[in-house]
Amino acid sequence: MSGGTEAVRGGTGGTEPVRGDAGGTEPVEAAVEPVRGATGGSTDPVGDRAHGGGTHGGGGPRSVTVRVPAKVNVRLAVGAARPDGFHDLANVFLAVSLHDEVTATPAETLTVTCEGPDADKVPLDRTNLAARAAELLAARHGIAPDVHLHIAKDIPVAGGMAGGSADGAGALLACDALWGLDTPRAELLDICAELGSDVPFSLVGGAALGTGRGERLTELPVGGDFHWVFALADGGLSTPVVFGEFDRLTEGTDVPEPAAPPALLEALRTGDTTALAGTLANDLQAPALSLRPSLAATLAAGTDAGALAALVSGSGPTTAFLVKDAEAARTVAAALTASGTCRTARTATSPAAGATILAP
Repeated sequence: MSGGTEAVRGGTGGTEPVRGDAGGTEPVEAAVEPVRGATGGSTDPVGDRAHGGGTHGGGGPRSVTVRVPAKVNVRLAVGAARPDGFHDLANVFLAVSLHDEVTATPAETLTVTCEGPDADKVPLDRTNLAARAAELLAARHGIAPDVHLHIAKDIPVAGGMAGGSADGAGALLACDALWGLDTPRAELLDICAELGSDVPFSLVGGAALGTGRGERLTELPVGGDFHWVFALADGGLSTPVVFGEFDRLTEGTDVPEPAAPPALLEALRTGDTTALAGTLANDLQAPALSLRPSLAATLAAGTDAGALAALVSGSGPTTAFLVKDAEAARTVAAALTASGTCRTARTATSPAAGATILAP
């Protein structure tokens, strides 16, 4: 079990590191193949550039804040369970304009604090991916991970939008800048992949195809902006449980090899919203609906209000609605909120830049 939306066996997705069957952190390889003409991007905010001296380099900043985006999976194709329990994926990510901010400040020891919606559901110990990012980066450079990480949440918690992964990527970039380490981009991406399958994309942003467990990225060109509405549900869904339900529902069937449809990639390239709406699909939607049947009413409410397409975001329970423009987004969001089928609705656009250091 693993993949772009899958974080840890028995966990809730995105707030803990990927773990193998033995319970230890499982390192995985990350590779990014840029495609010329891709938008969103500052998709290379972590290139080989100097950050300036940090607390381990002398005379550095007293704090560094990094903004990191949420994601939506416009195509999540899931292969059959492998002998190791993981799944191969073809995962087309789009970064969207809902963000967390992670601030790194020098401290006597590693600590994590959090504020924002559902902050009480975010672990503040070393299972948090932000803390793990600081530990792994420090270990690579032979220094102590003495830093206070403060997370300002706006990405839904345990909502299938990679909020925990975003925090891991944000902490990694913030600590690298604070400590003046100038870690090469390839090494940062390698650490991201060790943290979890969604984390590399949180660093890169824009649009990308994730293969393997979702961590091997090929950046994709996007020809325009897409407008979205996200309906937030009460409670979360455990990513490993959703993958387990996928295995149950597909047991005894011939699960095809995961692939990204050429028509979807072309719709992204040309910025054609109507064409993209016709190609959206998520192989985890059926298991998410099996576990949370009430999501079907939310999907229907958004479609009835005029959304061009609707799907469960990642492993859920957040549902995503592609709409024509900003006016349609406001209309659909208001209808969803009034429908009583979700806790609230948020509007956003894509693509969005990956992890980005904010000016002090």
